Amino acid sequence: MKIREIAFTGYSVTDMKRAKAFYEGVLGLVRARGFGQLDGDEQWVEYDIGSGCLALINAKGADWPPSSHGTSAALEVEDFDAALAELRAKQVPFVWEPQEFPGCRMVVVSDPDGNRVVLHRRNAT
Repeated sequence: MKIREIAFTGYSVTDMKRAKAFYEGVLGLVRARGFGQLDGDEQWVEYDIGSGCLALINAKGADWPPSSHGTSAALEVEDFDAALAELRAKQVPFVWEPQEFPGCRMVVVSDPDGNRVVLHRRNAT
């Protein structure tokens, strides 16, 4: 077996409209496609990011509950300080305050369902 790439990272959400407001309105992601219908909204929504994909899955239609523990996606941002300023202005709760590491800077926030989302910036080499 040879893995070529990550096809998608999925986050389960309990309210698709609220989740899309966060991922599109707060994080600025652009919806690439959606599938299925559940409770008057899409059951699955995808956001293409570089060569990868972040998917939102309506938890009501899947045995895939939201979680504040475990896996999270790290989203690379162009300008870390500008991203922090936007998050603070939009009063997004921080799970981890911004941290500096030898190769990067990152902050961890929560989406409306408590899923952890990492905003990350690699240091220039």
